Amino acid sequence: MEDKITEIIVHLSHSHQHMARVIDAERQVSVRMAQIVHAIPDVEPAFEGVPGMLENTGLVNKSVVSYLNAVADLQEALAENLGIVVKEMKDLSEEE
Repeated sequence: MEDKITEIIVHLSHSHQHMARVIDAERQVSVRMAQIVHAIPDVEPAFEGVPGMLENTGLVNKSVVSYLNAVADLQEALAENLGIVVKEMKDLSEEE
């Protein structure tokens, strides 16, 4: 039984490593997007007027919200997986 739990933990570890790589890639994209937004001049940019600027601002906000939702989903998945492992480890310690 301990071998199976160890195997599950190893698989979860690999899964978490892959998710961490995805999150790091998304973080790099977000950092680059922030740099691009920061590079926009403070003097009236040519975004086809206020409606164009509002539209582009909305798109940036949607991207940031999507990123934060992805991070929240990852944290939830990690918590669920860790909860299962802790429960199994607790059950094993009670059996001994």
